[in-house]
Amino acid sequence: MLDTYIDVTIPVSDYAIIVNPDDNVAVVKSPTCPGLTLTLPDGETVVVSDEIPPGHRFATRDIPAKDFVRQYGQPIGTSLSIKKGEWITHENMSDDVPVVRNLPDDLHTPAPDYFPADKVGTFMGFRRADGRVGTRNYVLIVPTSMCASHEATQISMMSEFLHYSREKFPNIDGVVAIPHNKGCGCQDGSTLDVMMRTLANYADHPNVGGVILIDLGCEKTNLSFVEKYLTKREKPIQKPVFKIGIQDVGGTQAAIEIGLKEVERMLPVVNENVREEFPISELVLGVKCGSSDGFSGISANPSLGYCSDLLVRSHGTVLLTEVPEFCGAEHILANRAKDAVIGRKVYGLVDWYKEYASKFGGVLGQNPSTGNKAGGLLNITIKSLGAVVKAGTTRIEDCIEYAETPRVRGINLMQGPGYDQESTPGLVASGATVIVFTTGNGTTIGNAIAPVIKLASNNRVFEKMSQDLDISAGNVIEGTESIAEVGKRLFEHVRRVASGDIQAKAEILKHREFQFWAEQTVSL
Repeated sequence: MLDTYIDVTIPVSDYAIIVNPDDNVAVVKSPTCPGLTLTLPDGETVVVSDEIPPGHRFATRDIPAKDFVRQYGQPIGTSLSIKKGEWITHENMSDDVPVVRNLPDDLHTPAPDYFPADKVGTFMGFRRADGRVGTRNYVLIVPTSMCASHEATQISMMSEFLHYSREKFPNIDGVVAIPHNKGCGCQDGSTLDVMMRTLANYADHPNVGGVILIDLGCEKTNLSFVEKYLTKREKPIQKPVFKIGIQDVGGTQAAIEIGLKEVERMLPVVNENVREEFPISELVLGVKCGSSDGFSGISANPSLGYCSDLLVRSHGTVLLTEVPEFCGAEHILANRAKDAVIGRKVYGLVDWYKEYASKFGGVLGQNPSTGNKAGGLLNITIKSLGAVVKAGTTRIEDCIEYAETPRVRGINLMQGPGYDQESTPGLVASGATVIVFTTGNGTTIGNAIAPVIKLASNNRVFEKMSQDLDISAGNVIEGTESIAEVGKRLFEHVRRVASGDIQAKAEILKHREFQFWAEQTVSL
C-alpha cells in the first residue's frame, strides 16, 4: 500500500476504471492513498483525498448537492456535496435516484442478429423423449415433503456408495436427492402451486434420466396430490418413474431398502441414454450472481452478457432472475423488451415484488449484503445496474413465473428472489440445463442436477478460491483482456461443461444445494 505523497501524475487507468464517459466517478482497482494525483482521459487531474479500497469510488469532478452521482451512465445516488477526488460513501451520497418508467407505446426492439445455421456451434447432450436436450443424466430422488426428505437423502447417498460408479455406468452423472423443508403445514394456493411446479419440473428436467418419488403418506403434498398435479400437465413425464410411500411400506428403513433396490434396477436403464451432437441452440443457460463486489458489474457480468448474446444469436435460451436486483435498472430491461406489452410485464415483475415484500415489512433496497457493501456495492441501484448486464444486449422476449417453463427462445426474465439458494433452483426448474454464476467475493453454491460454473470478477478471489471457481474475468479489470475475449472464452467453457468434457468445480465438490421459493408462505 502506498504511504507517501506522490507528486507525479499517473493515468487514472493505473488505479481506477471510468465505466462510462458520462460518469462522474471512477471505480478503484488498486488501493489509493491521500494525495495520489491521477490524470483523467480529458487531461485534467484529480487528487484522491482518501485511502480507498478496491471496488469503491471517488469523484472525478465536483458533484454539487442534489446532483446525481453517476456510474454506468446512470444515477446511482444523490450528492450531499461531494468534492473532486473524495471517496463516495453514505456520508456524502444518499441512495435517492429517480424512478424512471418511460416506455413508448410503439416500442419495438429488433430481433437479434442471429448466426447462420452453419455458423452455430454444437455440444454433446442427452435427447429426451419430449425433444429437449439435457447436459447431464441423473437418477433423481424427489421427496414430496420435508417428511420424506431424510429417506430421499439416505437413498441417494447410499446408492452412490453401494450401486453407482462412473466406471459401471459411464453415461450417468450420479444419484441425487432434493431434500427440502416444505410440503405439509402450509396454506393452499400459490404456495402449493410453486412447490408442485418446482418438484414436477425437476422430475421432468432434461438433465434427469430416471425418478423416484417418495412421500410419508399423510401430508398435504403426498403422492396422491402430486399425481393429481402431474395429470394436469400438458405432457406426461416420459422416463422411468417409481413411487414409494413410507407409511405404506412400513417406515423409514423399509422405504430406504426399497429405494436402494429400485435405484439398482433403474441404473442400467438410465445408462442406455447416450450423448449425441446437437446445435448449441438446444442449451438453456441460467445466469446468476452472488457475493458480488464493485467489479462484478464491470468485468464478470458484462462478460457473461457477451456469452449470453452468443447463445441467443445461436437461437438458444437465456434465463435471468433475481427481480429485487432489477430495482433501479428495470427501465433498461423494459426498454429492451420486444414490444410495449413485454416492457410493461418487466415493470410488473418489479412492482409485484415490491408489494409482496412490503407485506412482510421488507423493501428491495435491503437486498445488498454486508459483503456486497464491503466490496463497493453501496446500494441496490449500483448492484442492479451491474447485475442486469448478465443477460447481454439482445431483446427481452418474455417474462415468466418462478419455475415456469419459457414459451419462447431468447432472453426470458423469471420472477423470483435474489437469494441464491432459491433463485438458482428456480432457474433450473424453469429448464436451465447449465448455470453461470458470477461472484466477486467468492461463493461455493452448486445445484442438484445442473452444472453451476463460477465466474470470478477479479483475479485475487479467483486465485484464493481456485478449488471452487472455474474461470476469471479479472483480466478485464487489469486491462489485459477485453469483455469480448472473456465472453468468448466463457462461451467455450460453457460448451465443454455442457458436453461433459469437463465438470464445473461445484460438481467435482458435490455441491448439490436445493431449496425453492415458498412464495407468500405462512406456516400453518
